[in-house]
Amino acid sequence: MSSLTDFLDNSIGMWTIAQLSVAFGFIIGGFVLRAMLNAFVSHRLVALASRTETEADDIASEALINPLGLIVPVVGTYLAVRTLLAVQPEWLISADRIFKVVSILVITWTVFRLVDALSTLLFELAANTESRLDDQIVPLVRKALKTFIGILAFILIAQNLGYSVSGLLAGLGIGGLALAMAAKDTLANLFGSIMILIDRPFHVGDWITFKGGDGVVEEIGLRSTRVRTFAKTVVSIPNAALANATVENHSLMPKRRIKFTLGVTYDATVEQVAGLVTNVENYLKGNPDIDQEFMLVKFTTFNASSLDLFIYCFTVTTDWTQHLAVRQDVNLKVMSMVEEMDMSIAFPTQTVHLVEDRDVPATVGE
Repeated sequence: MSSLTDFLDNSIGMWTIAQLSVAFGFIIGGFVLRAMLNAFVSHRLVALASRTETEADDIASEALINPLGLIVPVVGTYLAVRTLLAVQPEWLISADRIFKVVSILVITWTVFRLVDALSTLLFELAANTESRLDDQIVPLVRKALKTFIGILAFILIAQNLGYSVSGLLAGLGIGGLALAMAAKDTLANLFGSIMILIDRPFHVGDWITFKGGDGVVEEIGLRSTRVRTFAKTVVSIPNAALANATVENHSLMPKRRIKFTLGVTYDATVEQVAGLVTNVENYLKGNPDIDQEFMLVKFTTFNASSLDLFIYCFTVTTDWTQHLAVRQDVNLKVMSMVEEMDMSIAFPTQTVHLVEDRDVPATVGE
């Protein structure tokens, strides 16, 4: 026994064999524990997550596998370094700080992945509700949580590197006025996003018209709203400007309008015009694609070169492509009615009447 004690007390460089053995044991133990945890998480948690319909637990399991596989050896190495720090060489003091920073980064990475899993779960829950407000709040909550975690990690890293956090906060307090002036637009956009979420003038996926264009809302962020235009470009609009602007939401239309004026030529008789009005109205009333709540077919105007019929109705569908198809059918049917009744669609014309010159007797002066 004494021989073993004497052997462990022998020195190799600046450390004893006992210190080196303990440090080596911590490192080996970290890798062994990593293998055990990965085996448990991979086989048990992943197997359990695969049995459920939600994807949140799958993301959470994957979020734990890689960080655990990294943080356990880091902790083992850190304990080994702490064992060797009894000698306090300068390079190991720096290594101690590095391991602390790495640990903070790994933990931050893990929490970020878990936030993604939480947001996935919230998205799935929001999809089962009728309200679309929660669908827009979930991305904002995810960004806010990640921002808070990132700031907290930055403060912890700065503190472990020897920087005075209180001095940093005091410095921010001194420059608070300048920071507030610089961030006034950011704060205005933040409050603009809150007003958009409260008032709900539009949601993600809505087709809106705003000053400068129109398109489909893709994302409502903390600072701006992204709109995909019909030219497939992306427009980012500051929320402060959008909250104070006039926005037309086409997706809230319960039905889509058809409105046009049909002009026929002046050679049409009274009976033909009256019959055309009746035929068009009967066709619209019998068309299942036309909303029956309100429609107008009236002979309204004696125009300069045409007799004008005003046609006003709505399609049941609000889909733009289907609306255009219904509108085309209505136009073609009205054209065929005009042809069947031996009438003609008018176009701008001008008739010039020429008066023959006549000899005018000269006036004889007295």
